[in-house]
Amino acid sequence: MTVSSVILNAVGQTDRGLKRTANEDAILAESPVFLVADGMGGHEAGDRASAAVVAAFAPLCATAATVEDVRAALGRADEEVSELSAGLKRGAGSTVSGVVLVEHQGAPHWLVFNVGDSRVYRHHGNELSQITIDHSLGQELIDAGRMKPEELATFPQRNVITRAIGAEESVADSWLLPVVDGERLLICSDGLSGEVNDESIRATLTMCGRPETAADALIRRALRAGGRDNVSVVVIDVISGGARTRPDDVTAGRIAAGALTDSMIDGTTIPVRVRV
Repeated sequence: MTVSSVILNAVGQTDRGLKRTANEDAILAESPVFLVADGMGGHEAGDRASAAVVAAFAPLCATAATVEDVRAALGRADEEVSELSAGLKRGAGSTVSGVVLVEHQGAPHWLVFNVGDSRVYRHHGNELSQITIDHSLGQELIDAGRMKPEELATFPQRNVITRAIGAEESVADSWLLPVVDGERLLICSDGLSGEVNDESIRATLTMCGRPETAADALIRRALRAGGRDNVSVVVIDVISGGARTRPDDVTAGRIAAGALTDSMIDGTTIPVRVRV
């Protein structure tokens, strides 16, 4: 199996929401690159920050992308947003979360990465797993045992993030996961995950057949829940060309996240941290 044999059906959608005057999210959904960037810094600055992230990754579209290509794209994004931020009184930044289809040990894999609190989920059968780990104050409190996960939705500072593209701390966490036939990946900004709980997301992805239908339904759910933020989703279905089953549990990346290394992916370092 090779990357070229993988057949995907993917769609990306974004909505301003019901409370914001501008959409500071940006999406990219063109194989082999799929990502959501959530800009910060207010009107225009947030728009420009998320657009800079997308522009940094755009050259990877329609290419045979590698881990080094993703590393370089993250570096370009960080440089562009840092430069933008330096010229603004309030500064600017952006989260980013996404997947890139790469070849690893002769087989197609997802290189999953995130900076900030935009997320990547994997849906297979009737089960939903969150692959990425939020870089947020709320998640740090959960990890420290000072807050329960179910309390995050009402935590007043749940939108405070601890890493961002263009900020002093911009390290991206990443995982390599084998591509599996029949799986569905969801990439979303916190405009979805902050309004719609995981069980509702799981049910929507289970019930909706086509990616377009699922994306529409997820955005509608976020708007019905209040639509207090911009909401962006990318839904990817693996039609064929991947493995028939996944030998490991996708949550293994979450368990091992505390021991991430800075070495290159060499077949033994999974998950691996990508530094920019």
